[in-house]
Amino acid sequence: MPVYLDHAATTPMADVAIKAMTEQLAKLGNPSSLHVYGRDARKDLEGAREEIAVALDCHPTEIIFTASGTEANNTALKGLYWKGQAVGRNVVVISAIEHHAILDPAQWLKDHEGAEVIEIGVDSNGVIHLDELEDLISRRADEIAVISIMSANNETGVIQPIQKVAELAHSGSIPVHSDAVQSFGKEPLSFSQLGLTAMSVSAHKLGGPIGVGALVLRKGYDVPALLHGGGQERDIRSGTFNAPAIMAFAAAVKETFLDFADRNARVRRLRERLENGILECVPEAYVNGAKVERLPGIVNVTIPGTESETLLLLLDNEGIACSTGSACTAGVQRPSHVLLAMGHGERTARSSIRFSIGATTTESDVDLALHILPAVMERARMANLR
Repeated sequence: MPVYLDHAATTPMADVAIKAMTEQLAKLGNPSSLHVYGRDARKDLEGAREEIAVALDCHPTEIIFTASGTEANNTALKGLYWKGQAVGRNVVVISAIEHHAILDPAQWLKDHEGAEVIEIGVDSNGVIHLDELEDLISRRADEIAVISIMSANNETGVIQPIQKVAELAHSGSIPVHSDAVQSFGKEPLSFSQLGLTAMSVSAHKLGGPIGVGALVLRKGYDVPALLHGGGQERDIRSGTFNAPAIMAFAAAVKETFLDFADRNARVRRLRERLENGILECVPEAYVNGAKVERLPGIVNVTIPGTESETLLLLLDNEGIACSTGSACTAGVQRPSHVLLAMGHGERTARSSIRFSIGATTTESDVDLALHILPAVMERARMANLR
């Protein structure tokens, strides 16, 4: 039976989410309509908003529903930049290890809006250089329109010091956004305590459906919209609500946080079982980011003498689903920008693979992967020698 170890790419949809989505699909009513059908749909939607707000420790009105984490990231980064540009701020600050949902809109702002984009580097463990950020803020605070640093990296799972980033940003009166798509449901996130201006999350990383996400935007802090036409969501994200997906999102969130600590502890034990097993059968392998705090389910491992694409295909042939990094860049033949930023050479970066564990992963899944890996590794090395 195939083994799915790519939960960082997407998770199986939870039964409660499927049920909530199916029930909402059977209902009639646009949440923006004023008649009884619309009011009933709106009541359901606002209940979902409140459920998600509780998990994120934010006010329900701070949640703006989107079609994806990517849309939330674009809305935040571009909106905060345009807001800053209006008062003469032209600098966008990001980290060198951001997901392409931040890297690419930052590049777009540079190419089309004249933004100056500055990337903050990371150390060999993949943690951003706070001193580099602090120095930049001390010198150029009045030029910076927005700082965007992810809460945890999607390839290595390394958790970033977001609260400290926010504190530094506030010292220069700079809005700060965090891409928390990979983190939500896997580490505690309190929007009110982190001190962020904005944060992006997505449903399909914690058992919800693909095609719905949210931007959490602090009360009283509006930004220019990407989409216009209906005035929904504080007039920041127009468009008819995808009520079935939103209801499923909320159901998945509620289930995740019912046993949050126990669930993550179990996933962490499975991660450690997988890591220890890999290092035992492949002594020369090493886990990237192993010396610092990481999300519980991500294992990014370098296996010298192999090519990650070859490993991926051979494992897939054996029924083990994993990845070489972000699913959004799958099939692109280039080394991971995250590992390069951590100081790896191109050859090493091309020898790394990501396993990611989730709520539905079992010990048998991990053991089967460990049973198959040594033979696959040898075949990958032989292929690399040709």
